[in-house]
Amino acid sequence: MGDEEFMNASDEERGGAVGYAPHPHIGGRTAVLRALAAWRMQWPGAPRVVVLTGSPGSGRSRLMTGFLMLCDPEYRKRLPLDDLDPTIVPPDLPAPAVPDPRGLTSDQLLWTLADHYGLDATRTADIVPELAAGDPVMVVVPDVDRAGPVRAADEPARLVRDVLKPLAATGTVHLLADVPRELAAEVIESLPAGQGQVIDLDEPRWADPAGLVLQVETSLDPRFGAPALPYTEDPSARRALAEAIAERANGSRLTAQLAVQCILMRPEGFDPADTSLLPGNAGEALDWHARRLGADPQTLRLMLTPPALAEGDGLPIELWGALANAVAGRDMSREIADGMLLAGPFVEPVEMPAQGAPAEQDGEAVGSRTLLRLVHPGVADAIRAGLADVRDAQTRIAMALLEAVPQQDWSRADPYVRDHLAAHTLAAGLLPQLLTDPALFAHADPVTLRAAVEAVPYDALGAPARTYLRTAPLLTRSQAPVGMRAALLETAFVEDGLGPYADALHALDLDLPWRTLWSEPLPGATDVTVGSLPQAPADGAGTAGPADGGQESDAGAPASPALPVAVVLVPEGTPGSRTVPAGDAGTGGTAVLVHPLLSPGYVDADPALILRPSEDIRAAAPLALSRGADYVRVWDRRRRTVVAALISDTPFTGADLSPDGVLVVATARGVKALRIPLPEPVSLPEPAGGAAATDTAAPGVSVPAPAAPSDPVHPADTPAGPHGREGDRS
Repeated sequence: MGDEEFMNASDEERGGAVGYAPHPHIGGRTAVLRALAAWRMQWPGAPRVVVLTGSPGSGRSRLMTGFLMLCDPEYRKRLPLDDLDPTIVPPDLPAPAVPDPRGLTSDQLLWTLADHYGLDATRTADIVPELAAGDPVMVVVPDVDRAGPVRAADEPARLVRDVLKPLAATGTVHLLADVPRELAAEVIESLPAGQGQVIDLDEPRWADPAGLVLQVETSLDPRFGAPALPYTEDPSARRALAEAIAERANGSRLTAQLAVQCILMRPEGFDPADTSLLPGNAGEALDWHARRLGADPQTLRLMLTPPALAEGDGLPIELWGALANAVAGRDMSREIADGMLLAGPFVEPVEMPAQGAPAEQDGEAVGSRTLLRLVHPGVADAIRAGLADVRDAQTRIAMALLEAVPQQDWSRADPYVRDHLAAHTLAAGLLPQLLTDPALFAHADPVTLRAAVEAVPYDALGAPARTYLRTAPLLTRSQAPVGMRAALLETAFVEDGLGPYADALHALDLDLPWRTLWSEPLPGATDVTVGSLPQAPADGAGTAGPADGGQESDAGAPASPALPVAVVLVPEGTPGSRTVPAGDAGTGGTAVLVHPLLSPGYVDADPALILRPSEDIRAAAPLALSRGADYVRVWDRRRRTVVAALISDTPFTGADLSPDGVLVVATARGVKALRIPLPEPVSLPEPAGGAAATDTAAPGVSVPAPAAPSDPVHPADTPAGPHGREGDRS
């Protein structure tokens, strides 16, 4: 394992280089910035991979942000570079790639890199090898501890294993990553000596206590927003208080920041001469602030438990009270209403776009919503550590969120409830019980729900959840709207023999683009066509043949209506199939199965009797078909618009569309038929007579259909590029 310290920090360096101004955003950290600048400039002896780590609140994110300011060609222009130590300022180079992992899965992060570098990869597994084959690149990955859409899914560990370690092992990649301490060594454990380095900000040679004092002193200075108080206006008193706060914080930037905020939010009664009660960690800061305000520390912790356990970008402020009530087991409305002074140092409101909210509500525009989140993940860690039973708290929150769904109608649920309930039930150990509602599958954010379901042992999942898990890559890849997600799930439920769940999706009034009629697992199916099988006369007097188009029998008795069928090309030996002799239609001895078009089952019939729709009949049909390797589109001919778009995680091997709107598709795994609603009533022309209106081509030979309308990209109903939002996880 390579962890050679090519540059150590002397006492002078830890206090900042003499004669130079400190970094304006960081206020110190000269030794670390010098090491990072050496990595950026690829100095001789500098490691190719640097891992930045430390305890929560040690200042990793702030340090990384300050360093990236020096690396950004535009932002550098706003910094006083001439006043800084030149050894911490890298040359003016193109900015490195900085994929932000917050809320992303490992695959999403890799596809972010692929998009940044314009790679041609079509599979996740191809991204790192393609990077390795190209020119050297510099990649900076901050905030690995915030990766993943679901906290309980432990995405940071997966990101280290599946992204950072492969990148670190790639000789053309120069990598800098901010990683939690328990995962830091794993990133470079396989590298040769000298190629990797771990910089732990809690170690004395990197800690920079003088920089922390400067940071606290600046926060207390009225010139930078602090209130004018005797101990903030007087430089010596301000300096003495800053030193006391920094000493008690023991290197924790977070603890020092919280101490300052608690003092400034309630300066009354604070005696700067008595520093014995200053907090030494985030948990002590919570309790100290509550006691200074005459409140019970447990009340503050109960108030902050919902945002501490919140998922995503934060907790909608309108849900805060109900969830606090649930966690406390009593009415907390008074504490919440009067609680901003108590909670103020530890929370921050954030305005976010109102995703999923109506454009107007009660006649007023709704452009954003207020979320409440804690000022730092370290505060959440302290609150969770103080809970007697985290799982019980998550259970209470999950039940309260479920009760907030109006009449269990997921289309009306708050977006936070809809998209994050699964994460809370996962943390409560109750997710399998939730995964029985197909409406939730359709409405919930597929990236978040997929991450939660994948975190459950497969054996603990019921049949509907397993179907969802199998279909989830299509849902995340296509960024499909709710109606398309429901349609893909409807087909998957039929494929897995879960018809009632498919019917439940049709009952949601989502106007699905199709109804799946049947699905058959037929490994190796290579093509499919539609046609009709003439039926024998009712009295059995004769058999219609291809020469007379199935209109009358040889004996003159009227024939029964022709049976619509699908003809599937399958490998020889497939049960129920008939072999087409070599030479017939050039099939080379393949086999076919004849399947009723509108219902499950097979038909034992001579393939030579099957009639194919003529080109005239196809051209008169209201719908047309076009396809690519992994998608099939059905078009409204008259309006020249897509009415249905089917995507697949395996290539389509065949597709055909009957004149009355039944789409039959084949992949290497099987065949299925979907009824596409006709855009308007269509009267098909009567055949001019006999064989003139039909074709009797042998099975397996495609009769060319009229060209579909032009096939532009439709982001709403087709894959968004080769990987879409999350990418191919095959």
